[in-house]
Amino acid sequence: MGNSKSSALSKEILEDLKLNTKYSEAELCAWYTTFLKECPSGRITKEQFEGIYASFFPNADPTAYARHVFRSFDLNADGTLDFKEYIIALHLTSSGKTLHKLEWAFALYDVDGNGTISKNEVQDIVKAIFNMISVEDQQKLPEDENTPEKRADKIWNFFQKKDNDKIAEGEFIQGVMDNKEILRLIQFDEPKKIQDKLKEKKQ
Repeated sequence: MGNSKSSALSKEILEDLKLNTKYSEAELCAWYTTFLKECPSGRITKEQFEGIYASFFPNADPTAYARHVFRSFDLNADGTLDFKEYIIALHLTSSGKTLHKLEWAFALYDVDGNGTISKNEVQDIVKAIFNMISVEDQQKLPEDENTPEKRADKIWNFFQKKDNDKIAEGEFIQGVMDNKEILRLIQFDEPKKIQDKLKEKKQ
């Protein structure tokens, strides 16, 4: 982006983000200033993105999850996110509309990007989620989902799939929309903490 290094957010990007996220102009401009301080080039690398997640979860290991989140938003696969991609990532992972959030969740679970989800891919993401849950909180989970394997099996069994079957995007979205329990199982509910931290930084 030609103006990605500018200290002012372009009007076009600002209007686009106001339209597609719940953030105000003041919030977006403040975040852009912080973003440029952290990433003077106007782009954030995968390593920087992982570092941001690490600062939010000092008692856990969010590296794998952050890597998957980064991949799902690095739409042009150039190994960086610009400010617009970064804010949309933040919005969708915390408070996006259900359909958009589920489209993103599908992209997150579709690790190899082939348009379907396999059981191995579900296991990969669920393991990454478990790395972010403290041991203490893991012990409070129900017996049938207190390990990554059990949780992945629970998700897979809901879709009534055999081990070698695949789940297509439409089937995934419809299944999750029809069952709030599966929505809970596929996601990690910490983004609110991330938003609170960002607000602290901004003040």
